[in-house]
Amino acid sequence: MAVTLSTFLSRPALRFAVASLSPALMLALGAILGGGWALFALLWITLFLSVADRVARHLGLYQPTGDSGQDLERLALLVGIVHFPMLALALFALSGGTGLGIFGWIFTFLGFGLWFGQVSNATAHELIHRKARLPFRLGKWIYISLLYGHHTSAHRFVHHRFAATEDDPNSAPLGESFPAFLVRAWPGEFLAGYEMENNRKSVRARRGLRLHPYTVYLAGGAGFVLASGLLFGIGGFLSYLILCAHTHIQLLLSDYVQHYGLSRRKTGAGEYEPFGPEHSWDAPDFVSGLMMLNAPRHADHHLHPSKGFSELVLSPEGKAPLLPASLPVMATVALVPPLWRRMMDRRVIALRKMQGSTT
Repeated sequence: MAVTLSTFLSRPALRFAVASLSPALMLALGAILGGGWALFALLWITLFLSVADRVARHLGLYQPTGDSGQDLERLALLVGIVHFPMLALALFALSGGTGLGIFGWIFTFLGFGLWFGQVSNATAHELIHRKARLPFRLGKWIYISLLYGHHTSAHRFVHHRFAATEDDPNSAPLGESFPAFLVRAWPGEFLAGYEMENNRKSVRARRGLRLHPYTVYLAGGAGFVLASGLLFGIGGFLSYLILCAHTHIQLLLSDYVQHYGLSRRKTGAGEYEPFGPEHSWDAPDFVSGLMMLNAPRHADHHLHPSKGFSELVLSPEGKAPLLPASLPVMATVALVPPLWRRMMDRRVIALRKMQGSTT
């Protein structure tokens, strides 16, 4: 039976699966076949996604909220599991296993980096907030496989506590360019997460956990680096390192865009007003929202970290400011600081005037 638009929209697991896994299929074909297929795969996750989001905005098409169920729980696990063969395929192709030419290599590299940074990141982010052991570990190892394992600790214990304050390395103040944010946030997040985990020694002791989480992150990452060289040679080793670097940029772009210029008032030494919807930028876009498992509904996630991705509400109480374009598009704009500031600074200033704040 044909699946109509209304039927598709009524099946939440199906629409999330199509949006998140169809780029993986295109990228796999591009990695294996190269040439025009590799270009098509890159265009699928960039141009097609952007056009689809713009059309959806024009039509007033927004994703329903409040969905839940076992199918959605399984979907997050499925996308998380798919990450690992996708990583292996990327390294096999980029190390010369499928005979990619120079342009095919570039298209494949860019496409996989975007998928890891947007879909794998969103999935791992969803999973590390789960209380169940299996989902949490899967999310953690996705980050470890991208040499970003420390995000498992820093995101939960630092970012969620201090977002939109000067104590959060992953919140960008008004006027900070993305390059400046990048060189500050990466080491800042690593060290802040390490410090927080050191303060949690008693918690780990009560749970019978002997290894420091950073030992697992670093040893696991070293294992993936070693495996990339042993399985795919020097080409795979170098491809892995630069692919992870590309992915790290995608991860940090998300943090940069979603909290840029928004700040919580300080109420005392190391104390701030409670986090509210107004302290995170949301994006309402239909297709990219589905692809990233509702990661652009960031305000509600901060307010309710344990909520499943399909239950997140867009701009809770109408208070979370909305980005002028989709999250992937705004992340691209952030790579051009003058354009970014021209688009965003006036919006931040207007928000501060509405809120009666000058901070």
